[in-house]
Amino acid sequence: MISNERPSPFSRAAYHPSRPPVNEDLLKSERIQIERKTFVLTLKENPRGRFLRITEDVGGRRDTIIIPATGLEDFKKLLDEMVKAAGATPAKKTRPPEPPGI
Repeated sequence: MISNERPSPFSRAAYHPSRPPVNEDLLKSERIQIERKTFVLTLKENPRGRFLRITEDVGGRRDTIIIPATGLEDFKKLLDEMVKAAGATPAKKTRPPEPPGI
């Protein structure tokens, strides 16, 4: 950096200061492949408590959600309801896309 340059106050570092790594203990981890997506469910524990990390990997792009262990029962109930609804509701038939020029 040139001596008269200053870091921008709008840089990401200004809003997201680096945090020291948190020690996390791995309790259990499972991986499942569904169509093109890979899901990794990891149960971990750190000084703040236990949590489930669900990571979705699609072609190298990852998205993650974290659910505190205290909410896992409620999450399971809701997921069970979604599974039941998915089985009870008939799937809509989708038409394949028409070729161009038709």
